[in-house]
Amino acid sequence: MMIMSKIKQDLFELIFEADTKKGKAFDIVLLIAIVFSIILVMLSSVREIEIKHHTFLITSEWILTIFFTIEYTLRLLVSPKPIKYAKSFYGIIDLLSVIPTYLALFITGGHAFMVLRSLRLLRMFRVFKLSRYVHGASVISKALKLSLPKISVFLFGVIMIVIIVGSFMYIIEGEENGFTSIPRSIYWAIVTLTTVGYGDISPQTDFGQFISSLVMIIGYSIIAVPTGIITSEVHSANKKDKYSTQVCSNCMCEEHDTDAVFCKQCGEKIN
Repeated sequence: MMIMSKIKQDLFELIFEADTKKGKAFDIVLLIAIVFSIILVMLSSVREIEIKHHTFLITSEWILTIFFTIEYTLRLLVSPKPIKYAKSFYGIIDLLSVIPTYLALFITGGHAFMVLRSLRLLRMFRVFKLSRYVHGASVISKALKLSLPKISVFLFGVIMIVIIVGSFMYIIEGEENGFTSIPRSIYWAIVTLTTVGYGDISPQTDFGQFISSLVMIIGYSIIAVPTGIITSEVHSANKKDKYSTQVCSNCMCEEHDTDAVFCKQCGEKIN
């Protein structure tokens, strides 16, 4: 029992910890495998290369998929709280990096989803101890969560504007000017409000052009609203403290202070 516990602890440090030499080496190998896998996906999308090197590409992809499958399984086995890990951001990304290859057996073109593995490159911030970037990502994440209620209200207001404007333009311009339905008119309102302006539909009447001008001006002012909200929340969420790359082996809690000895959530020793 003690031997199994020791093996599990060693595997946990190897797979989850980036502070040890073995853990860092493992993560570097993992990052190289991820990059190689992404390159394979991109090359396989080139018809000439796919035809010429089909066997090599398929074989390499399956080798990498088996490697990622074993790695994901080990993470579940050695994690003290496998369900919590599976539901975490990295847990979901790790699972998504494995599924596409198996999905390709049943769905044509399913292997293209393997580019999702690129998200696993986010681990490089932890591997190379780029704590300021880890802290920055944490601040942005918190700011987005705090901004969600305000952004939701803002988006609801924008939706109401494009529905009203689109309906008016359908009445004013009519089918002869390309506004063949209210949904299509709403599409025009969205494109105009976001200042994209594809030009596939454009008002021809004087009153329609006047409304179009107002919508474009409103579009420029609207861009500043979510920017201001998120900037404000980033400022309030930003703290001077830095975080280490330590992961608590008991509760999987992250973002501990650099000088922390015990987990801030469960009290388990982490150093």
